[in-house]
Amino acid sequence: MREITVLDKTFDLFLEASVIHEATTRMAQKITEDLRGKNPLFLVVLNGAFMFASDLIKQLDFDCEISFVKLSSYSGTKTTAVVRELIGLDEVLHGRTVVIVEDIIDTGITMANTKEKLKKLEATDVRLATLLFKPGAFQMDYKIDYVGLEIPNDFIVGYGLDYDGLGRNYPDIYKLKP
Repeated sequence: MREITVLDKTFDLFLEASVIHEATTRMAQKITEDLRGKNPLFLVVLNGAFMFASDLIKQLDFDCEISFVKLSSYSGTKTTAVVRELIGLDEVLHGRTVVIVEDIIDTGITMANTKEKLKKLEATDVRLATLLFKPGAFQMDYKIDYVGLEIPNDFIVGYGLDYDGLGRNYPDIYKLKP
């Protein structure tokens, strides 16, 4: 589909599934090079990162663990700058390598909060893996270890990303029509 409507907004095709797959494969190769033999914990941020995390982790051929947290800083199409933790972390992180798997990093506020919490829980190494990065919106000063694609500061849906809970189910990514 070249165009979709979600609630009251129209979106144009932005990234096809094949482009997403290529980016995910590149990231999986780099993560494998860096972390084979370290038994990392992949901490997947729900709800948005579920599709990306599934496709990424299936391509890793080494021992690892997977867990999930649910964080939110969005309401509609705007960030609220307030991070709410909705589902918490159960694992002991002392001495562990942790890879936060996120669908998109824009302002960076959510990940700054999450990284700080994981460091307080004594993770030895905290890394970030994001499918999409919006450098034009980024307000923080930390390293993002694995980036699939850099994109402009457009509002997008599809491949796990939503607009008020809808639109996650599309295999492609769409951007808000001006």
